[in-house]
Amino acid sequence: MRGPAVLPLTWPDTSHRPPRPLRRRELFDRIMLDVVTEIDARWSQHLGLLEYAVEDTPQLPDDWDSGHVPLSSLVRGSGTKPTRLVVFRRPLEHRAGDRADLEAIILTVVVEQVAELLGIEPAEVDPRYPGDDD
Repeated sequence: MRGPAVLPLTWPDTSHRPPRPLRRRELFDRIMLDVVTEIDARWSQHLGLLEYAVEDTPQLPDDWDSGHVPLSSLVRGSGTKPTRLVVFRRPLEHRAGDRADLEAIILTVVVEQVAELLGIEPAEVDPRYPGDDD
């Protein structure tokens, strides 16, 4: 639903205005920030210069024929150029049924990329990572 039935167009007292619902992009960014903040707090001394980013969709070449859309990208940096871990919002949202699914997918993708970067198993990066037995 949209319009006045959901939230009034004007609210008489702005200090008591109910919070507006998060937009999908804001929700995604908040989840992503929570995930990378925890991982970065644990592993920043081992990761070096690492930049996290969210893009809507990957830029695929015209001759892309793998049949799969990338969920993320990891471009290793060199010298003063940071390594860049990019998560693609739309493909992840498409795979998620609800917020809990989205949180789990974002966690999985980020943990797997950080594990690849560090050369360790994903379960070592974050204990919340779903193992093979889950």
